[in-house]
Amino acid sequence: MRIIVVGNEKGGAGKSTVAVHLAVALAHDGAKVAAVDLDRRQQTLAHFFANRSRWIAAHEAVLPQVAHVDGVEDAASLEGALAELGEADFVLIDTPGADTELSRAAHQRADLIVTPMNDSFVDFAVLGVVDPLTLDLLRPSHYAETVWEARKQRAAQQARSVDWVVLRNRMTAAEPRNRKRVDERLKALSRRVGFRTLHGLRDRVIYRELFPFGLTVADLGPGVRPIPISLAQVAARQEMRVLMGELGFASAGSILAAE
Repeated sequence: MRIIVVGNEKGGAGKSTVAVHLAVALAHDGAKVAAVDLDRRQQTLAHFFANRSRWIAAHEAVLPQVAHVDGVEDAASLEGALAELGEADFVLIDTPGADTELSRAAHQRADLIVTPMNDSFVDFAVLGVVDPLTLDLLRPSHYAETVWEARKQRAAQQARSVDWVVLRNRMTAAEPRNRKRVDERLKALSRRVGFRTLHGLRDRVIYRELFPFGLTVADLGPGVRPIPISLAQVAARQEMRVLMGELGFASAGSILAAE
């Protein structure tokens, strides 16, 4: 079982969107996938998979399901849930946008940590602190230190490294100067705390339109078209295919490439 934790202590970075797309893409590849929603207030992941079950049943669609685990409220119940999911190939854990004991416990169990961030210094502040006069990187932020400690504990317990990926979400062609500044600080920080940087998901309408149905771009096909399909579908599927490949899930990427 491989545990993937999607974490960021700032809300609005696209954690839940990334989590559901990873989970569904892996399920389409034939993997046994489970999802755990630790954000007890928003419960975005829980709502998504509940809507997915209803949509599939109502339309008699042949689509893979993702087991959803609810009721995880502390570190002990998280351990219990993971023990019950022992036959799963992947467990996706969506964490809240805050520093909580439960979120820290999840990070300490991760094999892969995925941190989405928007292309701005507002989001970068979750990872690193910069000088307000020169914009030079001063030090890692509290969240980066949390991940660093979780990776050290995981390595000590399991004698294996934890991959940490920062996803640059919602990047646009505008503001090249700001992007270059953020790029330079991310590179400096990555050398200090050891993460990989990948392009994530752009701000596409299709992701938002499919969400209420409990569907992702991996589900779209001749019998699954809840919204009018356009070239945005092709671009979004390509985006996800590249992301899955760069994360190391090459065969899931091939599923996304197929029509």
